[in-house]
Amino acid sequence: MSILYIILIAAFLMHGLAQLSGFFAAWTRRDAGFSQNPWLFSKGLMLKSNLGRVFGLLWLVAAIVLVWSGLSLLFRTGMWPLLPITGALLSLLAIVPWWNTIPPGAKVGAIFDLLLLLALLPPWREQILQTLMT
Repeated sequence: MSILYIILIAAFLMHGLAQLSGFFAAWTRRDAGFSQNPWLFSKGLMLKSNLGRVFGLLWLVAAIVLVWSGLSLLFRTGMWPLLPITGALLSLLAIVPWWNTIPPGAKVGAIFDLLLLLALLPPWREQILQTLMT
């Protein structure tokens, strides 16, 4: 098992768990580091609104998929390449509309999502998968 392999598994698991902050920010009174700014598309919509809660559920699904990605890579299941791509897309869909609201760590998470998509989509996909799965 290479160090890159272990780092990637840990990154998926941590990034997946970090997604829970968006869910908690939308669904609980817990302070998850989010500001009270509205989302990008309207001044009237806040994270505690009904639409914000829908996005909170999207963050929850992204969390599940990204943790599943890490476990899938650890156990080398056949679904592995599809799961992190799906998780990164869900994460970006949840993060981007709330860019003015999310804490700085979530912005780093968005960069991780973009790098993940670059690595797992052509042209580098096959080389990355071959390196990880050997």
